Amino acid sequence: MKPLQQLTVLDLSRVLACPFASMILAELGATVIKVEQPGAGDETRGFEPRLARDSAYYFACNRSKASITVDLRKPEGQAIIRELSQKVDVVVENFPAGTLGRYGLDFATLSALNPRLVYVSCTGFGQTGPYAHKKGYDTVFQAMGGLMSLTGEKGGPPVKPGLPVADLTSGLWIAIGILAMLSGREQTGRGAQLDFSMLDGQVSLLTVAAARYFALGEIPPRLGTEHPGRVPSATFRCKDGKFAHITASDQHWDPLCKVLGLGEWGSGMGSNELRVERRLEVMQKLSERISAFDRHTLIAALDEVEVPAGPVNDVAEILSDPQVRARGLVGSFDYPEVGEFRALSLPYRFHGWDNPVIGAPPCLGADTERILADQLGYSPEKIGRLKSAKAI
Repeated sequence: MKPLQQLTVLDLSRVLACPFASMILAELGATVIKVEQPGAGDETRGFEPRLARDSAYYFACNRSKASITVDLRKPEGQAIIRELSQKVDVVVENFPAGTLGRYGLDFATLSALNPRLVYVSCTGFGQTGPYAHKKGYDTVFQAMGGLMSLTGEKGGPPVKPGLPVADLTSGLWIAIGILAMLSGREQTGRGAQLDFSMLDGQVSLLTVAAARYFALGEIPPRLGTEHPGRVPSATFRCKDGKFAHITASDQHWDPLCKVLGLGEWGSGMGSNELRVERRLEVMQKLSERISAFDRHTLIAALDEVEVPAGPVNDVAEILSDPQVRARGLVGSFDYPEVGEFRALSLPYRFHGWDNPVIGAPPCLGADTERILADQLGYSPEKIGRLKSAKAI
């Protein structure tokens, strides 16, 4: 049995943040009904790289769901969503603030029909505040939320991370929020609405950077791979041109220096406070010595003396890494006209529950007739009339 096997989610969202959240719930056992626009579906189905009718982007965040097509602009489509909302535990939506209220699909309307409903409204800036109707995408939230100002080389311009961090972390925040509301519902018997702002999510991630600002009044500078409060904690270029990352606390300093042949010099640098003060000297000395080692040789030597270090892997390297393989993080699913397609599993290994299993993403509208018949008792004739009206 999977831990969320009793849960049913009606997912009105699209693109990345909310679909990522609902995919996590789906592979933890929830039944997720993804609602898509007839004919087109979630716009990420058309993103690059394309694979037959759909895309790898769509595959990455929509596995293990069912897909129904419903036109929310039509009264018949709105009626379907209102009926389904009475059968589910959770509704997730990421429409601009106020949109679903015009369709009679907002929290006030649906919770009146189902008082136990947990309802997530995810927008860029929330339902309130001066930016409530401002538009934004992942990189806008990274920029406005402070993350981009922290990322980049010393003295260089801001740099975005290599993944859509605002979208992905918002998905994690949303999944946590849903589980919290479901737990609260067990105590009160009533549902609730989550007003989630993606900008809020990014600001909340500032954590230690904000703590330094609150404590020191310091606006953290860009430091590349270096840590503002620990030396060494950085990426170093090795003899073979590959990069290794080393993070050493005081207890690791002497072993690190011995591996690098810097024992005598290092003996006077045993305090992290001192090393931070003399950051430039320390980093220059370490960089010089590390550049004489091949990466594999260096990391093997540091592992031997238990200094935390690892290779800076590219995507191909980490996906073929023996630890990743041993943990079963790379699997696959089959999809029409594509065949077997590799995918990443959720990073949960339970003892006492069934582990998540990689499922296939749904073809557009593949489950419409089944769900309308099974969940709402619609007859073939009624389904046919809805098709003729282009409501589904």
